Amino acid sequence: MENDLDLLASQLHQRLIKNKLMVSTAESCTGGWIAKALTDTPGSSASFDCGFVTYSNNAKCEMLGVNPKTIQKHGAVSEQTVIEMAQGALKNSRASLSVAVSGIAGPTGGSDEKPVGTVWFAWSREGQPIKTQVYQLAGDRKAVRLQSVKQALLGLIQLTK
Repeated sequence: MENDLDLLASQLHQRLIKNKLMVSTAESCTGGWIAKALTDTPGSSASFDCGFVTYSNNAKCEMLGVNPKTIQKHGAVSEQTVIEMAQGALKNSRASLSVAVSGIAGPTGGSDEKPVGTVWFAWSREGQPIKTQVYQLAGDRKAVRLQSVKQALLGLIQLTK
């Protein structure tokens, strides 16, 4: 499946170059893996601006401008939080597209309301409405994170169409 990431990242890179776009990432549970996948592509400096690994709630607020009240009210793993993360990634970069991800990769940390494998995504492109999606991903920690990276890349590819 990791080879899938290389193919998706390469496809995204080609679309970004063609459309003269740059991307930034705002990552929590993926810990920078989306940025790694993007920068594994040769020539990625022409399409990738920067990545924010905001694992803690404080980092989400300080680096991306997420309102602490959003996290208090909805939690770090929520649609509202990833929307603010995606907006912050655009605001604090030269990118015109961003992806944000926050989830519970496990094996601990889940609840009845948000079980392990719950991952929220937001994809943003300047001048367009933000797209969000929640997934309930299966498997161990690595599997949840790997599937999250793949979904993030697929969503970015959709934004370049």
